[in-house]
Formats: sequence, C-alpha cells, structure tokens
Amino acid sequence: MSLAEHNVTAPKTDEDAFKNDPNATLDGVHGHDVTAAAKALLKDSTTRGGGIQMQDVVKIYPGATKRALDDFNLDIKPGEMVVLLGGSGCGKSTALRSLAGLEDIQGGRILVGGQDVTGVPVNKRDMAMVFQAYSLFPHMTAVENVEFGLEVRGVGKAERRRIAMEQLELVGLKDQAGKYTQQMSGGQQQRVALARALAIKPRVLLLDEPLSALDAKVRVQLRDEIRRIQLNTGTTTVFVTHDQEEALAVADRVGVMNHGRIEQIAAPQDLYRRPATEYVATFIGLTNRLPGVSDGEEAVVFGQRVPLLPGSKKGDPVAVLVRPENIALARVDGTGAAGAAGAPATGERARVEVIHFLGAVARVDCVVSSDEFVHWNKGERLKVTVQLPANELPEGLAPGDEVVVTPRAVAALAC
Repeated sequence: MSLAEHNVTAPKTDEDAFKNDPNATLDGVHGHDVTAAAKALLKDSTTRGGGIQMQDVVKIYPGATKRALDDFNLDIKPGEMVVLLGGSGCGKSTALRSLAGLEDIQGGRILVGGQDVTGVPVNKRDMAMVFQAYSLFPHMTAVENVEFGLEVRGVGKAERRRIAMEQLELVGLKDQAGKYTQQMSGGQQQRVALARALAIKPRVLLLDEPLSALDAKVRVQLRDEIRRIQLNTGTTTVFVTHDQEEALAVADRVGVMNHGRIEQIAAPQDLYRRPATEYVATFIGLTNRLPGVSDGEEAVVFGQRVPLLPGSKKGDPVAVLVRPENIALARVDGTGAAGAAGAPATGERARVEVIHFLGAVARVDCVVSSDEFVHWNKGERLKVTVQLPANELPEGLAPGDEVVVTPRAVAALAC
C-alpha cells in the first residue's frame, strides 16, 4: 500500500520520511534504491545482535566552520539504553540523526549488528524514531496509527490489529484504542508514537527529546514508562536529552557530549561520583569550586584532607570540585542536627544566605566569612552550597546564622 492511498503527501526530506513512516525498514515503502550488497548486508545483520558502533564520525554542516561531530565515537551493546546528554549545540541530536541516516556524514563509519550501514538510506536501517513532535496521523485512531507501519509491510488485518492492541496495552492505552489522536493528551499521544515505533520490532529505537514538550509530572511518568518498556522489550535504544535528571533516571550509560565529542560515557552513578573532566563534573548535578592544595592524590580543602579522583591536577592552589552533599554543616558552637556540641576541628566559618527546603532534602547557600579566598575567587566572596537530608538540618537554622562548612573525605576532582 502506498502513501498516496493513505492521502498522505509524499515526504520531501529524510526527516519527513521518518515522520510520515517512522517505522521504515528494509521493507519500507519509500522506494529508495540501495545496492544489492547493502541489502545483503542488512539481511545478514538480522541474525546478529543489535549493537551499534559509530567510529570516528565527522559531520560538517554546509557553510559551517566547525564540525558538528568531531571524530565522534560511540559503542552500544545489544539491548542497552544509552542517553546522549548535553547543552544546545553540543552535537547530541546530530549524532542521533546521523545514526538514523537523516544526516549525511563526511567521515567515519556507522555499524549496526556488526554491519556497515553508513551509506544505507534512512528507511532501510531497521530503526524506529520517536520525535519531540508526536508525528501522528490525525485522521486515524490510536490503534490505526500503531497499525500503520504493519499495514504498509503487508501484515494482514487481524494480525496487525492483534499486534497494535498488544503495543497499546504495553504503553497503558488499550482502553484508548478507538480515540483519534487530537482527542488525547500530549502524554497519551507520545505513548501512541512509542507504541507505533515498537510495533514493527525495530532493531534500534531512537528517541529525540521525546518528553521535552510535556509538563513536569507527565514527563516523569512517561520517562519511567519508557524505561520499563525498554527493559521489557530489550530493544537497543539511543535517547537524546538536555535534561540531566531524565538522563540519570533511565540510562544504562550516559554519554556527556561537548563540542561534537563524548567527554565521558559511564553508568549514571559512576558519571556523577567519578567525573573524568571539569566539564562533566560541572554539567552533571551541582558542584562547589573550592580552593585547595593538591599533590595529585589528595588535596587539603578548608583544613580537611580530601582524596582525589584520577586525572586530578597538582598545584597550589587548585580548584577542588566538591558535591554539595559531600560538605558537612554545623553551627559555630558545633551544634548540628543531633545537638552535639564541640567546635569542628576543621572547616571554614560561613554565613547562611538562603535555605531551600526541597522535601526530603534541604539545600543551604552560604558565604564564607574569611577574606582569604576573595582574590582566588576573582574578587568575589566564596560561596558554598551544602545539601543534606531535611531531618538533619540544624534546628532553627535561619538566614544570617553563622555556621562551619567542612568538606567530607569523599573523592573529588581537582582542576
């Protein structure tokens, strides 16, 4: 069945091709020609694992002076969910689009299941993509949208209805199958888009900031659903986002991108606790830049010895990047949550500026009292943020109170 038979305008671009048929695969409907060798490679790859390798990929946009992808490398295991995380212009979406075939690359190779798909058109790569825009057909019901990719592949009516209903049940929308998409909420429409992508059982699922158009509560609910579904189906998945909380919550590994490359890729806990570079340490979560003296293995910060992570810089002074939860806070007389007295042996006096109550945790912004660090901090008083369980906040603590802040002996990066 052709696109014309569905009263759908033929796509003008590769992106439109994915939007009008985001489930396009080797048996797709767009009629692009590929070489017999490419077809053989792709058919052979169906018997292999769905791992992905992007090797030394270079992407330069016309008229640009800088590379959008600069010898970009990524290796994903079959069944793994990897999230590419970074700010605007870092190259994360370009990497996803290059993997999908929506962007031509100027160098490097892309392999799926061990087979080179670098020159293979978008609709021949056995991938499904879910965009930020839902890209659903408004004249079709939810179940008809999910059936679409199966219908154009010649799947019989009864079988495609069975598969579509299974997928809608998987995303929690079985009871909404007969609704038109414009009758559904944004979160429901994105679930339909996800069900449609999964219906054809793609080897690779690509998610391009699929939650950014949703409100906060729905976004959290749907991100958890996506992770549950991905674990249930075992589909190799690449997820692009600028939201670090989203990335840390769902990924097997997170790749932090900067200037067209991955600065570090690791499991979420490792990435947060053991950042390899200053950029990663400051991009992921909150961090304090505190002055210290380093020998490369440990540093002295506010009189406290702090072990250092690999790659830390030696020097006097250096900036030691300490997470807010790795700083202790007590009143000047030593009274903390437990009411224990006795001045801390190490630390710096500071004045409380703001206390943020965040439910289970509290965040306290302080200004160090000593003038000693003003020059090091480019003429400004040094500020320290402390985060602790809300029930450990010293009783009665208020803005203007004097406290002592002390780094804990938890490994940090010196730069």
